[in-house]
Amino acid sequence: MPTDYSSLARQLASLLDDRDWLTNSAQTSAFIMHSVPDLNWAGFYLQRQPEQLSLGPFQGKPACHPIPFSQGVCGAAARSRDTQRVDDVHAIADHIACDADSRSELVVPILSGERLWGVLDLDSPLPARFTPTDQAGIERLVAVFVARSDLESDS
Repeated sequence: MPTDYSSLARQLASLLDDRDWLTNSAQTSAFIMHSVPDLNWAGFYLQRQPEQLSLGPFQGKPACHPIPFSQGVCGAAARSRDTQRVDDVHAIADHIACDADSRSELVVPILSGERLWGVLDLDSPLPARFTPTDQAGIERLVAVFVARSDLESDS
């Protein structure tokens, strides 16, 4: 059964009733991890220093930290500011393997105005887990997160 992203967007919007980005990012990563099937990691990396992502709230095994913009799928999303959907992470030359069980990845950049705030990173143990429909649905959830969060404060 396909994931009902419209319903998930409504549920997430009602969950995120606080403007605090830290609370909202923790809630969002937990919500996605438990609502979207076949994930083994869901979380945020934040841009706190130039050309580098720092680990933020997440669900899953311990993660890599920091991630330079020059490496990996998260770095590519940060560099390009475009969503990265990868069917086989092992085919990516500079993939950063935090969890050897991960096979596919979806990374959505998060912007606050023109500034890169961070990325939402989803990993799956299944190859080619993320479809264009999943990408659009997760991008919609990111839009809900951005609309409900004050990304200008203490990121």
